[in-house]
Amino acid sequence: MAEKDKVYKCLNPAGIQQPIELFPLAPRLDSIDGKEIYISMAGEPDVNIALEKRLKADYPDVNWKTKKTYQTNAVPLSEEEMKTTDAVIQSVVW
Repeated sequence: MAEKDKVYKCLNPAGIQQPIELFPLAPRLDSIDGKEIYISMAGEPDVNIALEKRLKADYPDVNWKTKKTYQTNAVPLSEEEMKTTDAVIQSVVW
């Protein structure tokens, strides 16, 4: 067998992903227009600032509320905020 006729086979190091069943924690919103959505940010501000700016630009009809801390722990929503909000986006960067 000539050198150019060699065939090499290798396995994908990522392996084979087994299918999983997903269980949502809450139903999805039909539409986010007019909804109140909190962005809870913790950690370094670099990515979070861009994320907040992009979401507000792409979805101007959403009532965005932001809670920020540049420590390692996220700022929890108060009981009143949890009752009135429609969704939460949690962003943690370190």
